[in-house]
Amino acid sequence: MKQALIATTVALAAALAAASALASATVGQPAPAFTAADTAGKTVSLADFKGKHVVLEWVNPGCPFVVKHYSSSNMQGTQKEAAAKGVVWLAINSTAPEATDFKAPAAMAQWMQGQKAAATATLMDADGKVGKAYGARTTPHMYIINPAGTLVYAGAIDSKPTSSAADIASATNHVKVALAESLAGKPVSTATTKPYGCSVKYSSGA
Repeated sequence: MKQALIATTVALAAALAAASALASATVGQPAPAFTAADTAGKTVSLADFKGKHVVLEWVNPGCPFVVKHYSSSNMQGTQKEAAAKGVVWLAINSTAPEATDFKAPAAMAQWMQGQKAAATATLMDADGKVGKAYGARTTPHMYIINPAGTLVYAGAIDSKPTSSAADIASATNHVKVALAESLAGKPVSTATTKPYGCSVKYSSGA
């Protein structure tokens, strides 16, 4: 009886741990709070931008899908358009230090600078806590938070799930559309889409 109870407890704990690992932010609900260091070591919190629209972009320079949107300047163009409207843009790298394409903070900052990125800040999430809180699965994976702190969009950057830059011109940029609607005080018409890209390379201990 005691052994059965222990087995059940262990199984329940494992199930809860698995559920926690798979937890994701829900559109229409408050966006999970977080704090992380940027590439210069400065602490940045979501709460710092209360009252503003915030875009979260999961990024990994080693991913061909990320390269698609940066080599074409599609991501930078979307960042700059957002910034011109007073939107905060946080790029987040949840790649584990043991991954072959991990970039240390200084190297990540150099890469973003070389791409002429217009992100407000680039955050390092090596332990994967922020990514896990949002359920970020791919690079890129995009989220939009409105001034009330509610998640209003989660999913892909656009409608063409390929690694070919040639597809960008004919794609619908979901982030631009969602931002325009939210900034105008309208409900986001397509609030969730299926993200595409490389799997986020979380740390085994995350």
